[in-house]
Amino acid sequence: MTYNFAAILPELILIFGEPVLMLTASTMGARATKITTWGTVALLIAATIAALVGTEPSSAGPLFGGLLSADPFAVYGKVLIFISAIVAIIAADRWFGGDEEHGPEYPVLILLATVGMAVMVSSTNLITLYVGLELNSLAAYILASYRRTDARSAEAGLKYFVLGALASGILLYGISLLYGFTGTTSYVGIANVFAGTEDLGLGILFGLVFTLAGLAFKISAVPFHMWTPDVYEGAPTPVTTFFASAPKVAAVLLTARVCLEAMGPAIDAWQQIIMFVALASIYLGAIAAYGQTNIKRLLAYSSINNIGFVLVGLAAGGEQGASSVLFYMAIYTVMTLGAFLVVLNLQDENNQPIEAIADLKGLSQSRPGMAAALSIFMFSLAGIPPLFGFWPKLLVFTAAVDAGLLVFAVLAALGAVVGAFYYIKIVKVMYFDEREKELHYACGWLEGAFIAIFALIVSPLGYVLIGPLGDIATQAAGAVL
Repeated sequence: MTYNFAAILPELILIFGEPVLMLTASTMGARATKITTWGTVALLIAATIAALVGTEPSSAGPLFGGLLSADPFAVYGKVLIFISAIVAIIAADRWFGGDEEHGPEYPVLILLATVGMAVMVSSTNLITLYVGLELNSLAAYILASYRRTDARSAEAGLKYFVLGALASGILLYGISLLYGFTGTTSYVGIANVFAGTEDLGLGILFGLVFTLAGLAFKISAVPFHMWTPDVYEGAPTPVTTFFASAPKVAAVLLTARVCLEAMGPAIDAWQQIIMFVALASIYLGAIAAYGQTNIKRLLAYSSINNIGFVLVGLAAGGEQGASSVLFYMAIYTVMTLGAFLVVLNLQDENNQPIEAIADLKGLSQSRPGMAAALSIFMFSLAGIPPLFGFWPKLLVFTAAVDAGLLVFAVLAALGAVVGAFYYIKIVKVMYFDEREKELHYACGWLEGAFIAIFALIVSPLGYVLIGPLGDIATQAAGAVL
């Protein structure tokens, strides 16, 4: 058994830093909020650096008896997760402000969730998959219900917990079936069984289906999406910002690794499932968003819609499909974080956060910079050229066509046209509707810098990243094939 602790240095930094921050919080009380906030940010920055420069090429193989891997695929996921967590923590510090319910435990909960997500993208065994996923989920349930006196937050946490527990049970049942019929929990071992068996048998197929169903809940894919709009709306906006970025990356990359590494030889068995889920997510996410009046609910359906496009690339399989998934998640994370940063920094005349789409009327008149940034993010999420959000969609469609899934790719592309309406509706409200209330922009310089940087990345200027990011995504994809 290989014990290479240098390969898991990012996780070790977070794990050993967490008790220190918790002790600080318990001894200093509410006064420690700033300390734990910026202490967590410092730990995440250190973990990001460790992931980028501290992993040796020899660490890419299975470690700790095949439980984990520090390959380029895992490093790619960790960097996206850590950066998303940093942005979410910084945004929350100002949004909560002097809220009496905001305590020093908030960033520590995000830290614990981040450790779970790092394990998720590094796992090469069904056991570590489940441990990482549950560590992330348990912290997420608490974060969703973080505002104890807010009925919506309590409801969001309860719904998330109940449905999450059900999904975890489904996933665990699928894992037990796969173990029972393959005799192993290792991704490599399962792949070897699939490769050496012409007829998978009913038991293995049931295990495959239940495992994918459990993972579909975690990525908010139809028909296991029902928790997403309610949780996104009810949770505090900084928490929603976190949910829409880091956990989404972790869950998608985990699903991709399971499908391509563990179940790769059985692509004929799971490809049809992924294709159905992809189209269902694209069209339901597009159509259900039409009547939404709350921008957080609209962005929830947007996330469901975008997950459908990600699954188009996954259904294609192979290195091209895998690299398109990784490329898409990087740009999607930037677009989503940017959109939520604009929303959570807008307040009405009473200094209350705004959530209704109607509150954005005439934003271009009072806050032209914010209206322009949000328009860029909306058009980019819709995949309208020449904005950079068009390129990831083109990559997943191209991967599907090259894999011989032409009809599937055409249907998915039509779904992109259908979904463009509600993104354009936001822009129309900001630029063409008469202003009804004065909105204030309560944003710190750091958050403003994030918004500006993200807007530049998803603008046409972002096309300079196609080559470097594409090479990195292709290298990371090759690690799981």
